[in-house]
Amino acid sequence: MSSSVSTATITPRTSNKSGDIMNNTAGKEEASPAGDGGADYDRFFWTYTEEPHRSRRQAIIKAHPEVLKLCGPEPLTFPLVLAVVSLQVFCAYALRDTAVLSWPYFLTAYVVGATANQNLFLAIHEITHNLAFKSPLANRLLAVVANLPIGIPYSASFRPYHLTHHKSLGVDGLDTDLPTALEAWFLDSVAGKAFFATFQILFYALRPMMVYQLPLTWIHAFNVVAQLAFDYILVKYVGGRALGYLIMSSFLAGSLHPCAGHFIAEHYVFGQHSRSLDAAAAKTAAPEETYSYYGVLNFFTYNVGLHNEHHDFPAIPWTRLWKLNEIANEFYRDLPCHHSWVGVIWQFILDKEVGLWCRVKRKEGGRKVGGTAGHAQPMN
Repeated sequence: MSSSVSTATITPRTSNKSGDIMNNTAGKEEASPAGDGGADYDRFFWTYTEEPHRSRRQAIIKAHPEVLKLCGPEPLTFPLVLAVVSLQVFCAYALRDTAVLSWPYFLTAYVVGATANQNLFLAIHEITHNLAFKSPLANRLLAVVANLPIGIPYSASFRPYHLTHHKSLGVDGLDTDLPTALEAWFLDSVAGKAFFATFQILFYALRPMMVYQLPLTWIHAFNVVAQLAFDYILVKYVGGRALGYLIMSSFLAGSLHPCAGHFIAEHYVFGQHSRSLDAAAAKTAAPEETYSYYGVLNFFTYNVGLHNEHHDFPAIPWTRLWKLNEIANEFYRDLPCHHSWVGVIWQFILDKEVGLWCRVKRKEGGRKVGGTAGHAQPMN
């Protein structure tokens, strides 16, 4: 049984010499919802129906109502966050007298620090969905704690932007995970994509503020004050190299690091995915816009690789996503997926048919999640 998802109308796309589907290069003005830029400036996959996760969630619940029992907090998240925070503080202390421009410093930051901070990024992702505690306040406070070894305050701002990503997947102007047309045009080369992959953590940090700004709340202020206090104490009593290690770990975690492959793997359309549509379907259906990865790196990343499963059921925590896949396997087994995050980064940079244009976009739908409002996960 294949998954039940909404079909979508997309703007026409050209094909390469072998007939494989490529990015949207429609020449008609009405085919480019972005407007004035036209086909040469806008080659995203534009679709006009809702994102597929809601309809698949409804179908899964109808076929397997027991999956709803998987929803709810995972107590293991709390001690795991404390363990990784402690590990990073220990490493920062251990490197306090090590030269920054030395192999021990860099390799520790890349192998241990970047993996640990990527783990904390994704712990904050879990906590954003209120999956560590039942109490929303307890989740927000734990996110601030998980943020400490990252060195820069971001957990409070990440929450509303990320929940909007779920509520408004692919919606232009709301989903800040989407690259802008300017980014896609300017970085449309091997060098540009290599630059993006190297500095993607900065794009994900700065792009949301350029798309729309959030109202500042007490949790934002608390996040900033707590982080600055932690950084000050670390520098004063351990030294600047300790804080430098944490900042370098965060940068490397979102750069050319195996675990960073998930940023690109989750929603970019690759050639092997678009080619899964036959010629007839290509005229009426958009390519899949979310992709899972079932490899070993999920062990370090809160199973974020199970990304179709996560978007279908954001209220199911990381420890139960595999169970969801097992119960509703007929909905997932035929979906295109990735087999290597390293391979994703490599192909993204070198493949001329892959780039920042390769995202599914829609003009309407969804809603913005802002302030401190609770996250209500629709279940029907």
